[in-house]
Amino acid sequence: MTRPGTATDPLRVAIVGAGPAGFFLAEKLLGQTAVTVQVDLYERLPTPYGLVRFGVAPDHEKIKNVTRSFDKVAARPGFRFFGNVDVGCHVTLDDLRRHYHQVCFSTGAQTDRRMGIPGEDLARSHPATEFVAWYNGHPDYRDLHFDLSVERVAVVGVGNVAVDVARMLCRTPEELATTDVADYALEALCASRVKEVYLLGRRGPVQAAFTPPEAKELGELAGSDVRTLAEELELDPLSRAELESADGPAARRKLEILEEYSRRPPAHKPRLLTLRFLVSPTELLPDERGGVRAMRLVRNRLVAGTGGGTRAEPTGQFEELPVGLVFRSVGYRGVALPGVPFDETAGTVPNERGRVMDPAAGRPVTGVYVAGWIKRGPSGVIGTNKPDAAETAETMLADLAAGARLEPAEPSAEAAEAQVRRARPAVISFTDWRKLDRLETERGRALGRPRLKFTSVEEMLDSLGARV
Repeated sequence: MTRPGTATDPLRVAIVGAGPAGFFLAEKLLGQTAVTVQVDLYERLPTPYGLVRFGVAPDHEKIKNVTRSFDKVAARPGFRFFGNVDVGCHVTLDDLRRHYHQVCFSTGAQTDRRMGIPGEDLARSHPATEFVAWYNGHPDYRDLHFDLSVERVAVVGVGNVAVDVARMLCRTPEELATTDVADYALEALCASRVKEVYLLGRRGPVQAAFTPPEAKELGELAGSDVRTLAEELELDPLSRAELESADGPAARRKLEILEEYSRRPPAHKPRLLTLRFLVSPTELLPDERGGVRAMRLVRNRLVAGTGGGTRAEPTGQFEELPVGLVFRSVGYRGVALPGVPFDETAGTVPNERGRVMDPAAGRPVTGVYVAGWIKRGPSGVIGTNKPDAAETAETMLADLAAGARLEPAEPSAEAAEAQVRRARPAVISFTDWRKLDRLETERGRALGRPRLKFTSVEEMLDSLGARV
């Protein structure tokens, strides 16, 4: 057979997962001119953009502007969006193999990592990922309940997600009312009785994953004081050496901000945010009803890691932190995909430069690829997915040139769409999404907000007259 990639016989690619990695991959494939490509982007939910919609904090609206570039990708010839279609349920990998020369999964890292300590499953102990999805209006999480009647909350972790959670807990009702936070979450957060929030890092301030702008933003909260403990900001030799590295200037600026917080006199605002370092939870302690009443912490010291860098080592010094609600933010992990090899330890799909590998056979799975967090693990920011997707695209095009591709029985765009619509009549196109987008922004405009999200699939389909 002739190699696909011409105007009359285009390369047909299915991308599963409409987050940043999926859009960046589509952009790379559709933007090159050596091969004519048609991309069908599949998404389990009716809405695109993945973590840009459901992971970016509502009070960081500017970050969401990246969707404008994704809209330009969607406007390119050869692009289609199949929303509200669950690959693995409505459509199988074998179905995709019937219609596409190549299939790429960009499904992200959908679950959280556990702390692995006693009491982790007590009431009022939650993954931060669920709280984030809840306040961002994710349909799978909208019915969860978080007890915000407690006065003290601990957020375990000092990455972007942990900082977002702490900041959202400390925002005033007036600040929240100008965001696109889900309406039910806005009501709950405005009624919150939380007075103190602790952000806990197992290593020191130099190793904290948040950036100087994020650290500075914590000191600008209208309704919350912020403080650090001077003794936890003192640098050991390993941290001083780290300041001399390539990232040293950013780390020094971050440290300066944190040191200023240790000297800042309290303004007696309604809430207090405390950033702690060199501490790790070892146990959550229950109250008489089986909920969290306190957290046991161990003091850490830094030691050299076996692969470079630093790691936290417990000192044997303990303290008890009185908190009634805990959010763990110690990392994401991927979920196994039907019919695709999976590394349970890493939480990723085994691959070489995006090419899915079969560990048992020791060879590539022909025509199947990965991009984004399911490929490399949960690291980086939104933009990190762009070079990652470019690498996968280059691998896909190289395999095409080498003749390593699927041989679909029905490679036409019409046959693929017919298959989808038979399996999922309520499929959502990108034109449908644009209608939803307009409706959400119109609803929000009436309230002085960027948008008022639809937070259930039923609401979305009803608004389009597309009930199953």
